[in-house]
Amino acid sequence: MKKLTWLFGCPLLLDDVAQESWLLPGPTDLLLEVGPRLNFSTPTSSNIVSVCQAAGLGAVDRVEPTRRYLLSFAYPPSADLEAIALATLHDRMTEQHFPQPIQSFSSGCIPAPLSSPIDVLAEGRSALEKANQELGLALDSWDLDFYTKRFQELQRNPSTVEVFDLAQSNSEHSRHWFFKGRLHVDGQELPHSLFESIMSTQASSNPNNVLKFCDNSSAIQGKEVRFLRPKDPTRPSSFQQRQGLRHVVFTAETHNFPTGVAPFSGATTGTGGRIRDVQCTGRGAHVVAGTAGYCFGNLRIPGYSMPWEDPSFQYPGNFARPLEIAIEASNGASDYGNKFGEPVLAGFARSLGLQLPDGQRREWIKPIMFSGGIGSMEAEHVSKEPPEPGMDVVKVGGPVYRIGVGGGAASSVQVQGDNASDLDFGAVQRGDPEMEQKMNRVIRACVEAPEGNPICSLHDQGAGGNGNVLKELSDPAGAIIYTSRFQLGDPTLNALEIWGAEYQESNALLLRPSDRDFLSCVSARERCPVCFVGTITGDRRIVLVDDREWPTGTDGQVDAPPTPPPTPVDLDLDWVLGKMPRKFFLQRSLPLLQPLTLPPGLSVRQALSRVLRLPAVASKRYLTNKVDRSVGGLVAQQQCVGPLQTPLADVAVVALSHQELVGAATALGEQPVKSLLDPKVAARLAVAEALTNLVFALVTDLQDVKCSGNWMWAAKLPGEGAALADACEAMVAVMAALGVAVDGGKDSLSMAARVGSETVRAPGSLVISAYAVCSDITATVTPDLKHPGGRGHLLYVPLSPGQYRLGGTALAQCFSQLGEQPPDLDVPENLVRAFSITQGLLKDRLLGSGHDVSDGGLITCLLEMAFAGNCGIEVDIPAPGVDVLPVLFAEEPGLLLEVQEPDLAQVLMRYQKAGLHCLELGLTGDTGPHAMVRVSVNRTVVLEEPVGQLRALWEETSFQLDRLQAKPHCVAQEEQGLRERAGPTYCLPPTFPRASVPCEPGGPAPRVAIIREEGSNGDREMADAFHLAGFEVWDVTMQDLCSGAIGLDTFRGVAFVGGFSYADVLGSAKGWAAAVTFNSKAGAEMKRFRQRPDTFSLGVCNGCQLLALLGWVGGSSSEEAVEMCQESWLARPGLLLRHNLSGRFESRWASVRVGPGPALMLRGMEGAVLPVWSAHGEGYMAFSSPELQAQMEARGLAPLHWADDDGNPTEQYPLNPNGSPGGVAGVCSPDGRHLALMPHPERSVRPWHCSSMPGTGPGKAAAKQAGGSPGPRGSYLGYL
Repeated sequence: MKKLTWLFGCPLLLDDVAQESWLLPGPTDLLLEVGPRLNFSTPTSSNIVSVCQAAGLGAVDRVEPTRRYLLSFAYPPSADLEAIALATLHDRMTEQHFPQPIQSFSSGCIPAPLSSPIDVLAEGRSALEKANQELGLALDSWDLDFYTKRFQELQRNPSTVEVFDLAQSNSEHSRHWFFKGRLHVDGQELPHSLFESIMSTQASSNPNNVLKFCDNSSAIQGKEVRFLRPKDPTRPSSFQQRQGLRHVVFTAETHNFPTGVAPFSGATTGTGGRIRDVQCTGRGAHVVAGTAGYCFGNLRIPGYSMPWEDPSFQYPGNFARPLEIAIEASNGASDYGNKFGEPVLAGFARSLGLQLPDGQRREWIKPIMFSGGIGSMEAEHVSKEPPEPGMDVVKVGGPVYRIGVGGGAASSVQVQGDNASDLDFGAVQRGDPEMEQKMNRVIRACVEAPEGNPICSLHDQGAGGNGNVLKELSDPAGAIIYTSRFQLGDPTLNALEIWGAEYQESNALLLRPSDRDFLSCVSARERCPVCFVGTITGDRRIVLVDDREWPTGTDGQVDAPPTPPPTPVDLDLDWVLGKMPRKFFLQRSLPLLQPLTLPPGLSVRQALSRVLRLPAVASKRYLTNKVDRSVGGLVAQQQCVGPLQTPLADVAVVALSHQELVGAATALGEQPVKSLLDPKVAARLAVAEALTNLVFALVTDLQDVKCSGNWMWAAKLPGEGAALADACEAMVAVMAALGVAVDGGKDSLSMAARVGSETVRAPGSLVISAYAVCSDITATVTPDLKHPGGRGHLLYVPLSPGQYRLGGTALAQCFSQLGEQPPDLDVPENLVRAFSITQGLLKDRLLGSGHDVSDGGLITCLLEMAFAGNCGIEVDIPAPGVDVLPVLFAEEPGLLLEVQEPDLAQVLMRYQKAGLHCLELGLTGDTGPHAMVRVSVNRTVVLEEPVGQLRALWEETSFQLDRLQAKPHCVAQEEQGLRERAGPTYCLPPTFPRASVPCEPGGPAPRVAIIREEGSNGDREMADAFHLAGFEVWDVTMQDLCSGAIGLDTFRGVAFVGGFSYADVLGSAKGWAAAVTFNSKAGAEMKRFRQRPDTFSLGVCNGCQLLALLGWVGGSSSEEAVEMCQESWLARPGLLLRHNLSGRFESRWASVRVGPGPALMLRGMEGAVLPVWSAHGEGYMAFSSPELQAQMEARGLAPLHWADDDGNPTEQYPLNPNGSPGGVAGVCSPDGRHLALMPHPERSVRPWHCSSMPGTGPGKAAAKQAGGSPGPRGSYLGYL
């Protein structure tokens, strides 16, 4: 009980854990208890159980948290009032009401019996129709005819499991029949399927794909790089330098239906599924970074008027409201990536709810949740091996739960809302990022195996569950699978649920039996379940044996059962996976168009007051600051730029290795509102936008650029399928003209929802994700104006010169209209030439800043560059004979550039010599929020206002959303701060240390253990940082220490890395501390290491939280009590890390000030003010008393503080991202050997890690190339 009390209580408090609730209702009170549904164990429970096991409490097998609410009323509440309260206080999708306290987790249930076979032989098609309705299979008429005929030919009835399997595996969601089918438009058959047309783009681009149109991801030819990896991933070992050819991987998909029903959980599993796509590329790949996008309906933010939102619109009860989707979907995707350890580096957010002239309502009732991922893979792992008889079929990852049963079919329902609500809810999954990360480590260990990768083939589990993934994995050879070999999270699962549930965090792989021991050893070290569930047979059949009563061993041996075990699935793979393409008959439907009518006398400022607040145009700060943008240490360009970290970057850039300057770049393009006017235009503009974003990173060649195309359309509704076909034709044509190609993508073709009797369609949307190899990650140019010498020249390169079309623009939407003529890419060759010239200017370092013209038009592009640079501008746009509003708000594609005066003539000449228009618009002005923005059109001033005021307008919608996801007083501080801030200043004292390594002359490098626990995600960047500093670096897990696989006697230093150990379910690093405290072997090693006088330790983020709990830093309320107490863990620590005052995870490029003190790793750095990445949710330094904090400050034991723009310690948010008192960011032990800090210096050690440095213009790239980062790198090198 003492251990449980310690685990569940707050170490700084006494008696805060009780066995009975202290909430006691009175006669007019209402006590409500709500918590997770008990039909499956939640990820929270899984992590708490792991913590308990680490603490030696092996009898604990499930722990679920609930919430209790005591509501007081003047009179006894009615049943109706209780129902209203319940609906408000819990999520009916994932939670339930507990009228009485939980007494047991046992449901007392047995596996539900399967239905009898479906009697097709006797009843024909009607038997399948009945099953289709009862099971929610979404089989259409074609499916029903096809399967009836098939089973009649086989002369047998299908089992319920087989029919369910076929519906999931062959759903539109899984097999994409529309894109592969024969299309007839207006009576004419198209010569090629859409898929064939998309594949034809490959003919016009360079043949640099090493993988294309694969199930998981595509990949392009990469570069030879040097990298570190452990010598032996099955045990603790040193990192070794390696070199090899590393390719670039990309994938993208959507998770729209689950996100619409349950935004947080739907988005988490969307992110998780896409991460598994990257993982499972070839025979295993490395996850590097993600992108994210959201489309939702009108937000209707309470108390915040956006005049274009129609208050009369109604919304269905089986979908979340748009405002909830905007906040909770992004929370879910961010939370999953933060915990897994994948940074999100680019994205989009867009809203629309509009009544068209013909009376149709268009809105994203069913939202878009888009997730893209960039990764890397070694060349030798590109090709999957074909299945061979005798290979093991293996499942790696989490256990089977009754989750996501029927998701593939549910996502294929033509109009969402036509399915029964219960079935919709049952088809949604739940995510466990910690399990995904453990699974990722197993795959990475296989990829890094010194004797070669044991994985023969690898597939991720998604729609259709085991039934789908195991058929794909074994095709065409066939396999036999045994239900008894699956690890079940719920013993009441029947065979259908084991086979069809889409439980997450699971992959399937093929392995030769000789490699079983390697995989088992790695899985044990990473604490990741692995199950050998079957064998490849070679008979071209997929057979599921339900042998749970008489299990068959992995050697095939079994005691003879009294009767043969049932085989709920026994299907021929050839006809299961090889259905003939279908035919679709489509009719075009031309939209009813009306001219755009704007209010008479509308001024530019009045128009901006709407356009700058439109979610598609407005600041995305509410998205970027809650998602980790630095984890992994490979990020060279993320969303935020400039002195105030404004979220405006056009392109994301990552390195292929910590040690190289080659990498990959990716950028997004999407213009769905234009599709309501002309789907062909929308497709061309999506491609153009992706490329005008990508152009600001230096890539190998335009024809090397490949794209993922993701289509979200209500394609089976009248007129929509033909519009999609037209958009596809236009995309293919423009790509052929540009020389780029599609190499993958996904579709979601049920983008409509039932609202009462009305069918509300979403706009047809094509998202283009362009990606390419980046030949120099330091050559990237960002939108923030650098105003070199106070005088940067602004140039405009229009790609459709002389055109000023307003149809489908932000301006039109802000006045609840579409207009008639949308902007367009009239001459694709202009984009080809502009791309080439701009790339040459990047290579020659002649551009200071750059930005693309898109949503909001030219005026928005100019203002955004000024916002990001925190400076004024003075421009005059020549457009004789054209009205002001079209000149400024037309969204014709183009580029805006800033160049230094000495380079002006050369830059102009290069564009003009290529036959492009390149206009001088004006100059940058003064810096600071009070600098003036002065915009003229045809020499008439149309806008004159301080940049800070205009920026506040652009930030307004974001801050309104932020108030709904963070503490309002913190949001108000940041909002006010942006109105006044000039930007940070940095300082390096003369004593700042040079690189040094504590070793004997000619002797070996000192050895450092990079220690990680379940959920740690910062180990590889930490290893790189110490390796860069000259240490011999080892990979050590807590499992290694707990099992006695290694001791710490040979190590001079240890580093406890960042992440979310055990998901921080019981408090920050509580589980990790339990593993150290309650495991005798690990505890003894740590104690002996700490007592040695020649050792040092560094704890960063989660490691900082750990060192505080262990008492290595921060002292205790009574250090003598610790020494005297037999159970030292019962002593209260002096310091605890609590949730950030903002109430959310904070990702910031911050500043820290180094003060005096004994910290060895900060020697010579006193007085330095340094930039550094920060990313954490629990960083508030809670001291046991103000007196202890004062003592530590006085003794120099708090040597690191968050700094304001003047370099002084601060509590102001977000300069201090967690609100720690006195601005404390790091603490050390009295002898200075142990240092714990919340910011991430290991993610800031290389020059290209720096998000923004003052005074950097075209020289920024050069500064990024030169040597080491002038700051946090010294944190390591300053030791000794």
